[in-house]
Amino acid sequence: MPDSRPTTPPLPKWRGTPSYIAADDLCATVNVAVALGRPLLVKGEPGTGKTLLAQAIAQGLGLELLTWHVKSTTRAQDGLYLYDTVARLNDSRFGDRDVRDVAQYIKLGPLGQAFERGQRGERVVLLIDEIDKADLEFPNDLLHELDAMRFVVAETGREISAAVRPIVLITSNAEKELPDAFLRRCVFHYIEFPDEALLGQICRVHHPDADEKLLAAALRQFLRVRALPELRKKPSTSELIDWVAGLRLAGIDPDKLESALPFAGVLLKQERDTQRAAKVDFAKLSQRRF
Repeated sequence: MPDSRPTTPPLPKWRGTPSYIAADDLCATVNVAVALGRPLLVKGEPGTGKTLLAQAIAQGLGLELLTWHVKSTTRAQDGLYLYDTVARLNDSRFGDRDVRDVAQYIKLGPLGQAFERGQRGERVVLLIDEIDKADLEFPNDLLHELDAMRFVVAETGREISAAVRPIVLITSNAEKELPDAFLRRCVFHYIEFPDEALLGQICRVHHPDADEKLLAAALRQFLRVRALPELRKKPSTSELIDWVAGLRLAGIDPDKLESALPFAGVLLKQERDTQRAAKVDFAKLSQRRF
């Protein structure tokens, strides 16, 4: 049956924001997911901006962002609503509220809030962050609600049905495989690690007043570190941004970066990796091109 629910005016094309530099393929995928009304599932290395992408989409489209941080104990029901039985019990014993009004003990979760806003004709961006942290059945438990965009609060009989679909962004760090049935309902994008040119743009957005010579030297050294073999955890874009901030605060001479790695702990977070970097002859390595 065709979807008879009312629609809102089409959204403008998303092209990133001044503070979130997005590659062309990412912009295209975001716009396709919005147009299709499908959840956008995003994977990529930690620190490549998966979570920040939701903020950038909301900012770029002028929408409110709702966030649902998934944990190992999270259930799909938590995203719809929570029934505070403990508060009701305490009120029945010690309070002065009418405990027969169950609705006052129902608190909508992020997914429930998104549907409620949609019921009023308002579109929001919903981030479901790190879905792979939850139980294996968690994605499947979301399927019905994400497809139907409606649910019933069992304790009160209230039905919430979204007339306008939220823009749903789901992130995963690939800690667990997601079910095929869930994947079929998503638009997928893998955020590739930025190339040198894009990294430079990102750094300049976060450090607009930085010395160009320092930025160039820091970027070259950063790429050398990422290219070191057998690193357990390669430094990410967010760590590069922090590292540049540290270099600026300390007044590090850009020429020093051709032969040394100051503040290695900002980039490398494993003891084995810092030991590996300490043995590297960066002066010799700087003669190579990455």
